Amino acid sequence: MTAILIDGKAIAQDLRANIAKAAADLSQQHGIVPGLAVVLVGADPASEVYVRSKSKAVIDAGMRSFDHKLPDTTSQADLIALIGRLNADKDVHGILVQLPLPDHIDSSVVLNTIDPGKDVDGFHPVNAGRLATGQRALVPCTPYACVLLAKRVHGSLAGLNAVVIGRSNIVGKPLAQLLLAENATVTIAHSKTRDLPGVCRRADLLFAAVGRPEMVRGDWIAPGATVIDVGINRVPGDAGKTKLVGDVAFAEAREIAGAITPVPGGVGPMTIACVILNTLRAACAGAGLPEPQV
Repeated sequence: MTAILIDGKAIAQDLRANIAKAAADLSQQHGIVPGLAVVLVGADPASEVYVRSKSKAVIDAGMRSFDHKLPDTTSQADLIALIGRLNADKDVHGILVQLPLPDHIDSSVVLNTIDPGKDVDGFHPVNAGRLATGQRALVPCTPYACVLLAKRVHGSLAGLNAVVIGRSNIVGKPLAQLLLAENATVTIAHSKTRDLPGVCRRADLLFAAVGRPEMVRGDWIAPGATVIDVGINRVPGDAGKTKLVGDVAFAEAREIAGAITPVPGGVGPMTIACVILNTLRAACAGAGLPEPQV
């Protein structure tokens, strides 16, 4: 069989339309226009593209975008001072510091300086703790996107066997917490897992987030399983060019899986949509309003 293609771009477009409507309602009913501040230090080309995409998505949703582009010589103290000003700015509901930062800046110190209520990346230890204990929290956008994509296929994830390959603080760990909150049965696999292919073959839901091109082969996948590929890897292509591939060997996997995300066009567009959603959620929480229904 050939797997259903999970069109992250189309799903993200629907989500962004719903977010824009909710943001317009928030503005009309409460006079609040959600605002996102994005801080970019240096001139990493991939980061610049990503920041532009986020800023456009914010504006398209009827929100305010506050972009801060700093030279790579910016000191850690100056960056922290900027974050302090953004924490105090009532027009800014979300703050996102684009990673990676220059080597002379400690990213953990910087990220921990962000007000947890404005931490739209969901990386602050306070938000990690809230997520782990089932409290209202801003959660990391890529894991959140993965869960939303899986729910578009299955509706409910309750009782499904989910395997997450990868244990990073950015994707693997929070994804496992989100899946537990959806009542899935969760296994976190990693480089030390014994018989990793065998563990993957037991999954109804397989999430690949390891950053290794096409590591997950077709015969690692249970027939009919849903595969969410988080990886974005640039590899040599034809005629001296490069191409993007995921952590899953797509052509092999699509012949076995029931549903699968492509790379590009899967998790990536949904991650950006979830940044905008978190900005809306932060604006509502900051005003003491209920969670937005999108």
